[in-house]
Amino acid sequence: MHWPLRLQADASRVVVRPFQIPVESQNGRPSRPRRIVDGVLALDEAEAARELSMVLKDFEARHWQTRDVFKTRYAQMARALTLDGDAISDTKQQLIGAFFCNEYSYAAAAIMNPSIVRHPDQSGLSPGSSRIIMSLRTVGEGHISSIAFREGILSPGTFFELAPEPPFATAADSARELENGAIEVHRHRDSTLSGTVIFPMTSAQSKGLEDLRLVEFTHDDGSVEWLGTYTAYNGAEIRSELIRTRDFRSFQMAPLAGPAARNKGMALFPRRVGGRYAMAGRQDGENLFLIRSDDLTSWGEGELLMTPRYPWEMVQIGNCGSPIELDEGWLLLTHGVGAMRKYSIGAILLDKEDPSRVLARTAEPLVAAAAEDREGYVPNVVYTCGALRHGELIFMPYGIADSAVGFGFVPIKELLAAMV
Repeated sequence: MHWPLRLQADASRVVVRPFQIPVESQNGRPSRPRRIVDGVLALDEAEAARELSMVLKDFEARHWQTRDVFKTRYAQMARALTLDGDAISDTKQQLIGAFFCNEYSYAAAAIMNPSIVRHPDQSGLSPGSSRIIMSLRTVGEGHISSIAFREGILSPGTFFELAPEPPFATAADSARELENGAIEVHRHRDSTLSGTVIFPMTSAQSKGLEDLRLVEFTHDDGSVEWLGTYTAYNGAEIRSELIRTRDFRSFQMAPLAGPAARNKGMALFPRRVGGRYAMAGRQDGENLFLIRSDDLTSWGEGELLMTPRYPWEMVQIGNCGSPIELDEGWLLLTHGVGAMRKYSIGAILLDKEDPSRVLARTAEPLVAAAAEDREGYVPNVVYTCGALRHGELIFMPYGIADSAVGFGFVPIKELLAAMV
């Protein structure tokens, strides 16, 4: 059952990002940032005010707290260039900050591959309703992927509504280095989650944060944490990393260790199974594996779980997000690639106590590219990074042709009955 809403790429969604220019001097000359700063400082106050006024006329209405963003960027450059802030007027500080910022359209090229979890705040809802958080892979200039979020509400039955996007988007910042290559980033205390974008922060992530698979994870002590695996890409190499948060305000992002971390598409089970953490992933580019670990951050080789069987998945198979726990077992959405590199979405059912046992699988796909859903940046692809149980239904957002996002509901009983 398809919901009529479609999310499309949108070049009007922009954020202010640092404009990076190396601060090191070359050939004995002052660096370019130093020359820019010296040029601003050489202006008299009236000239600086006129220049800043023109910048604000162009951009203040397009961004949130633009002046504060300029001041924050000035502070970063002041540290890098050892500027004397006491001797520089507020107007010139803002103008200097503006020279080292640029506007970035984070979803101009594509929006795709969503995952979905329950929101930490379920207060004030009518019975049968759930507040949700959806992550999205957005692609902008330079084909660099970032992580965006949307909030919404699922009502009883097949009714779904997304919260309106705020007029301004903001980038999560305040990156703090932690141990073992991990970082911590924060969204601004006054910003909404639906307007927050997480951009690549480290050299390993420099060309993209791809395909976040979020899951609401319950620890053995009953505490809940939202975890997600994603692919970090630097233009030449990939690795799997883990994002974790308890409130969607502070996020820790850390590389995963072990042989399995060299692969894409790892999906974490929502709790430990048999006393161990577990993931589904594709380690050989073709088949689906079950990977277990005693440590959330280190993952070794897995055991073969499933191989392609039907024509629609004959090229390769993989997961489509974290398993969903049912009374009957673990429901794992899968993707298959068939002739003409056409992607489809299917499902398998794993034994609840021993998820290495495949109890049943779909012989035909749940969703396959067809008609208008064929067209896009990468044609003939449907793909999801996670679905959610909603009563007796599975609610599944899914990417279309690496260009858009659609939504569907699947009755659980009918899905299980269709498996063989």
